[in-house]
Amino acid sequence: MRNIFLIAKREYLEQIRGRAFIFSTILVPLLVVALLAWGSITNSKAASGRHVAIVAQNQVLANEVRRRMLDDNDAKYTVDVIAPASQQEWDAQKKRVQSKEIDGLLAILTSSDGTITASYTSLASGGFVNLSGMRSALNHAVANERLIASGVKQADVDAALRPVSIDTFQLNKEGKIGESKGASPFYKALMMIILLSMPIMLYGLDMARAIIEEKTSRIFEVMLSVVRADDLLAGKMLGVGAVGVTQIAIWTIAATLFLCSALSSSMLSGDFALSFSWMEGLFFPVYFVLGFALFSAMFSGLAATCETSQDLQKFMALAIIPLYLSMGLIMVLLKDPNSVWSVAATLCPITAPYIVLPRMGMTTVPFWQIAVSIVLLILSIWAVLWFSSRLYRVGILMYGKRATLPELIRWLRYS
Repeated sequence: MRNIFLIAKREYLEQIRGRAFIFSTILVPLLVVALLAWGSITNSKAASGRHVAIVAQNQVLANEVRRRMLDDNDAKYTVDVIAPASQQEWDAQKKRVQSKEIDGLLAILTSSDGTITASYTSLASGGFVNLSGMRSALNHAVANERLIASGVKQADVDAALRPVSIDTFQLNKEGKIGESKGASPFYKALMMIILLSMPIMLYGLDMARAIIEEKTSRIFEVMLSVVRADDLLAGKMLGVGAVGVTQIAIWTIAATLFLCSALSSSMLSGDFALSFSWMEGLFFPVYFVLGFALFSAMFSGLAATCETSQDLQKFMALAIIPLYLSMGLIMVLLKDPNSVWSVAATLCPITAPYIVLPRMGMTTVPFWQIAVSIVLLILSIWAVLWFSSRLYRVGILMYGKRATLPELIRWLRYS
C-alpha cells in the first residue's frame, strides 16, 4: 500500500506541475464562459436590426405586413414598402440587395384569383429566424385582410389574431409542479457531457501515453525491481485520478464564484438560464471517478500491448464511440428522459458517466436506477481491471513486436 501511495504522489505532482494541467484548468472555464457569452449575445442579437424592403402589388397588405414586422421589438426591423410596384422597381430593389444597401427583399404577389404567394431574396442562404418572423407577419396580415373584407371590425380582428403563449410546467414523482426550463436542459446537458468527457478522455489517454513512453525508455525495468506491476498500475490510476478530481474541484469553485457574480445574471437568462441541484453536485465527482477508472483501466491494459503511440491510435474508437453515442442520445433525452433508451443509457456502463447527470437535469431519476448504474459501473471496472492488470504485468516487459490476439490470450493465462 505504501508503494501505491508513493507512485500516486509522484504521478500527481508530475501532472499538476505540468503546463497542460495549468492551461486546461484555466482555459476550459474561460472557454465555457466565452461560449455562454457568445450564445447569449447571438441569441439576443440574431436577426435584429435588419433592413428589409417589401415589394407588393397590394399596398394595404404590404403596409399591414410592415406594421406587424415593426411590432416585433426583438427583431428591430427597418422596413421599406414599395407598392404597387412596377417591374423596374422590383429590379431596383434587387440591386439594393446586391449592393448590401438592404438585407433582403420580401416580394408578395397576388394572382387574379386572389391567391397570395411570397418570396424572400437575400445574399445569405440561411436566415431561419428572419423567415419565421416574416412568415408569421405575412400570415397574420393576410388573415387580417380577409377578415376585414368579410366585414369583421378591426378591433375584433386584432383580438382574434392576438398570439397566445404556452407556459410549460414539469410534474415530478411527488406530484409537485415546477416551471419547465425550456431549452436550457439542452445546453446544460451539452455542457455537462463536455466537462465530464474532457478530463476522463484526456487523463485516460495521457496515462496510456505515459505507459508507452516509460515502456519505450525501459524505466519500467527499474521500477519493477522495487514494486509489483499491480501496485504500479494502481498508483498511476490513483495519482492521475486525483489530478482530475483536483481540476474538477477548481472548476466547481470557479463556477460557484461566477454564478454568484453580476455577470452571470445577464448571461444566464432565458434559454441559457442554468441551475444545478444538490444531487447533480453530489454525483458529478462520483461519475467522474467511476468513468475515469473504467476508461483509464481499459487504456492502461491496451497501452501495455502497444509499442508506439501510433499503435495506441488504433484503439481511439474505444474512447470516442461512447462519447459520440452519449452526444447522440441528448436528443432522445430531450424528447423523453424516461424512455426505454434513456433508462438503458443510464444503466449501460460505457454511457452512464455521460448520461446520468444530464438526465438528472431533465427529470427525477429513480434512485434504483442510479444505484444500479453505480453498481454496474463498479462491476465493469473490476472486470476491466482484472483483464488490464494481467495484460499490464506481461505487456510492459514485451518489446520488439506487436501483440497478436493469441499472444494476448497467452498473457492472460500466464498471469
